[in-house]
Amino acid sequence: MSVFEQIDRILLTAAVVLVLVAGLLLLVRIWRGPSMLDRAISLDVIAALIIAGLGAKSAVALDSFYFPIMLVLAFLGFTGSVGIARFIAVRDRPAVTVPTRGAPGPDTGETKEGPQ
Repeated sequence: MSVFEQIDRILLTAAVVLVLVAGLLLLVRIWRGPSMLDRAISLDVIAALIIAGLGAKSAVALDSFYFPIMLVLAFLGFTGSVGIARFIAVRDRPAVTVPTRGAPGPDTGETKEGPQ
C-alpha cells in the first residue's frame, strides 16, 4: 500500500467518523429541540448527512452506484424542507384584523386568518 493510499484511507475514515458524530449530535437536537423549526432543520441536515455518508461509501468502494440515489435524496430533502417551511409559515401567521363597514372604532373588526 502506497503512502497516497494510506492518506486516502485515513481521510475517508475521518470523514465517516465525522459524519457519524454529526448524526449523533443532530439526533440530540431533534430530541431536545426547543421548537418545531429546530427539528425540521435537523431533519434536513440529516438528509444531507445521509447523502454525505453515501458519497463516502462510494469513495471507499470506488463505485458510482450510489450517485443516482444521492441525487434523489437531495431532491426529496429539498422538497421536504420547502414543505415544512411552508407549513410552519402558515401555522405561525398572526391573525389579521379587518375592520367592518361603519364600525366606529378599530376594536370592532372581525379577525381572519391568513390564506391556507
